[in-house]
Amino acid sequence: MAADFPLPGPGVLPSQWLDRAVKAGLVHWDTGALDAPAIQPASLDLHLGDVAYRLRCSFLPDTTHTVEQRLEDFVMGEVDLSRGGVLERNRPYLIPLVERLDLPPNVRAKANPKSSTGRIDVFCRVITDRSYRFDEITAGYSGRLYLELISSTFTVKVHPGLALNQLRLMSGRSLVTDDELLDVHRRSGLLFVGDDAVPAEDFAQADGVFLGLDLRGDDAGVVGYRAKRNSRLLDLGEIGGHDPDEYWEPVVRERGNQVVLEPEEFYLLLSAESIRIPPEFAGEMVAYDPTSGELRTHYAGFFDPGFGYDEAGMPGSRAALEVRAHDVPFMVQDRLRVCKLAFEHLAEPAETLYGEAIGSSYQGQVSTLSKYFRKP
Repeated sequence: MAADFPLPGPGVLPSQWLDRAVKAGLVHWDTGALDAPAIQPASLDLHLGDVAYRLRCSFLPDTTHTVEQRLEDFVMGEVDLSRGGVLERNRPYLIPLVERLDLPPNVRAKANPKSSTGRIDVFCRVITDRSYRFDEITAGYSGRLYLELISSTFTVKVHPGLALNQLRLMSGRSLVTDDELLDVHRRSGLLFVGDDAVPAEDFAQADGVFLGLDLRGDDAGVVGYRAKRNSRLLDLGEIGGHDPDEYWEPVVRERGNQVVLEPEEFYLLLSAESIRIPPEFAGEMVAYDPTSGELRTHYAGFFDPGFGYDEAGMPGSRAALEVRAHDVPFMVQDRLRVCKLAFEHLAEPAETLYGEAIGSSYQGQVSTLSKYFRKP
């Protein structure tokens, strides 16, 4: 077994340590498909290979088989992505990724869709050999990475080299406790409404902080968007190249700042609170609480250090919330708490932060639409 990778302490690896991890051989990639890894402030982008396997159902390989050993039981065909491949709605696909891992025994990994992916209702998760869990990669894992992808609303066109999800490397305990969070919030602010920090008595916590919906909207009462079904092909290789009116319809609030979510429709809404993540932390949206209602409130979960933050005291950035109600129509009201953001320690403060300097797409966002669409 490989020796431990020397780290400055427990937590999520920031950009400077991800660079060292790559140079130490923890991450490998097909150099014919990718010149260099794409390192973000606290994550690595993962890139599509050149083939997608059409599956008859989702699966996990279990603890005794590799993914390839199980594929013959599930594959119904192949899609060549080399010139762009069209992936149908509501069909699971498995795509081998360009990167592979060779982790030491003190480093584990976690994957999550990128924000732009979640905002188009593309659900994707990583599968590894001899595993019974999605997206969680055990310490010491050595092998390939595969992406299971399901587009529930749009028919999409994908290309080799696209980054639809991302990976964090971490070691030891990383979760920030509620007491630690409240102390940081009192000192420097983590959640804001407008330019003001949320009062400590309204800083709702339970292994993270709760976020509510903004259903006040703009002057016209528009609070977000609902996806149109049977719209045009969405080419994920075209950034800013799609007319949002062909894919989305505006959602207008009702009297009393509330909205009825139709079952199984996909909505993009904004959080009422703005989030500020300082250089020593990273964030992750965690699984929704079913006691809050029959709805799912996010599909993409990583928030990098620097989101909503600058040294001048930027009062946060709002989060885009991908929402789907299940089974029955569901009424949501302004400031209803529907999701939770957990904070994680970094192994040391990040030297590269989310924001304009690195071309981040959603700093200071006031719209929920993905980067694939022209700004309205």
